[in-house]
Amino acid sequence: MRNEIAGLGYSSRTQRTLTGGGRFLQLLHIDGPLLLALLAVCAAGLIVLFSAAGENSGAFFRQAIRLGLALIVMLIVAQVPPRLLRAGAPWLYLAGVVLLILVATTGHVAMGAQRWLDLGFVRFQPSEIMKLAVPMACAWYLHDQPLPPSLRRIAVLAVGILVPTLLIAEQPDLGTSLLVATGGVLVILLAGLQLRYIVALGVLTLGTVPIAWHMLHDYQRQRVLTFLNPQTDPLGAGYHTIQSQIAIGSGGIFGKGYMNGSQAQLEFLPERSTDFVFAVIGEEWGLVGLLVLLTLYMLVVARGLFIAVQAQDTFSRLLAGSLSLTFAVYLFINSGMVAGLLPVVGVPLPLVSYGGTSMVTLMAGFGILMSIHSSRRKLVST
Repeated sequence: MRNEIAGLGYSSRTQRTLTGGGRFLQLLHIDGPLLLALLAVCAAGLIVLFSAAGENSGAFFRQAIRLGLALIVMLIVAQVPPRLLRAGAPWLYLAGVVLLILVATTGHVAMGAQRWLDLGFVRFQPSEIMKLAVPMACAWYLHDQPLPPSLRRIAVLAVGILVPTLLIAEQPDLGTSLLVATGGVLVILLAGLQLRYIVALGVLTLGTVPIAWHMLHDYQRQRVLTFLNPQTDPLGAGYHTIQSQIAIGSGGIFGKGYMNGSQAQLEFLPERSTDFVFAVIGEEWGLVGLLVLLTLYMLVVARGLFIAVQAQDTFSRLLAGSLSLTFAVYLFINSGMVAGLLPVVGVPLPLVSYGGTSMVTLMAGFGILMSIHSSRRKLVST
């Protein structure tokens, strides 16, 4: 074991201080604090999901299997050095755009949306790839450039972000398109975007609101109007928001108890195991339970930002920072949506909501963070 550690470039002093478990994690390029925080969030998610799914053991075990698969993906991605991630970034982006075009032309339609490619043995959403490909491509483009970026480079990045964002929004999938755009914009902001450009971008965004409004589908416009006043349609578009607010409010400080939430167990709360699982936590575990979960999330984000600060090159810093903050945006959008502070856009609660595609994508992102941190450790130790 000592020779294997030495082969990875760790100093003799580091070898003496590493415990057996620590050595094992080092060999696998796994960051211990980040892994522990992620496992804590996932464990809490499985506990909540069992209740939210109506004590359905099948749903529980299916989610546990998806979690195991996602952890395997994270482990595999963690073995890829940042230099290879950087080299593959533009190709991953181009492949993702081609797949999105295929979705628009020949994609599988389900539930009124054309978001999937059917390969016969599996269906998948190429939009999930772009959650990683867009920030990776933006960080790749800025890697060898002087920072902060010039207006011309910002314009190139804006086009690169808008193309997949608009393709995904057209499917329609407003929630995913917002997250993809957020990942790219965060890279630009972390690159040191000058204040005058930020102000100009804000003005431009406000100016495009009327255009964006007309591009929205009817049901998306209805969601925005319902967000402003859910009581206008309490049994229709406003039903989700009203029921989730009732669930969170009725939980009080300490909640009604595990599997004792009336809104969830009596099925008043829609989508209680997916988009609105945050309301189940509020009802059954109360404010205390929500604060504990939010604390675990913040530990994940904080560790990700620490890895970003410690990264050794521009690509790694920008990518790690974007992935960490996008994870926080996931949380902000879902919790704000469930609490009635944001329109309903269909963004799941990360690592807790039932489903596999989003979880695998998130864990792949954390695998990238671990790869970046492992690479930095090697450089420091040599």
